[in-house]
Amino acid sequence: MAIFDDFISGYNRFREHDWIEKKTQWEAAAKGQSPKVMVIACSDSRVDPATIFDTSPGEVFVVRNVANLVPPFETGGGQHGVSAALEFAVTQLKVQEIVVIGHGSCGGVGASVSQQFNEAPPGEGGFVSDWISLLDEARDRVVAEHGTGQEAKDALELEGVRTSLKNLMTFPFVQKAVEAGELKLHGAWFGIAGGKLLVLDPETNEFAPA
Repeated sequence: MAIFDDFISGYNRFREHDWIEKKTQWEAAAKGQSPKVMVIACSDSRVDPATIFDTSPGEVFVVRNVANLVPPFETGGGQHGVSAALEFAVTQLKVQEIVVIGHGSCGGVGASVSQQFNEAPPGEGGFVSDWISLLDEARDRVVAEHGTGQEAKDALELEGVRTSLKNLMTFPFVQKAVEAGELKLHGAWFGIAGGKLLVLDPETNEFAPA
């Protein structure tokens, strides 16, 4: 309970200061949301999109998962958390932009490179292994060029963003909105240690400092 007690203390500080300072924004947000941007980010505790982009309540619709991945469009199988969030953002909230942001020192990407959870049962890495298999095609290309060291991990973090952007375009409602000029897709990468943000140039398909 000690850690949760710290959270409650944090809430009290928030309620006494930040909430009061942004009271008008919170009151407006309570009436409904109309974010213009969706951010697809990693679950990693060090890369909170609201912090990185310095946003206010109601500005961004966020979905986070291991290695900031978007699966390709498909209608069978089990539950579809990312697909449901994407569908809601594009068809109901009518967001104008989607940002996929990767980051340095990504554990999910590292596990893809090392294959450390291959054939592990659920509860011992099996769920992670199944999820990051979305990176397998990109991993094979990266490992063929860079091996399995740090250089490969760095490269795959960027390739993972490209993979998710490619998979976004397999969703009919995303493709339709993009082709109609109603939606733009962006790729980015955040370096935790240096605080550097790289942005993907859609023309060159290369990352460059923001």
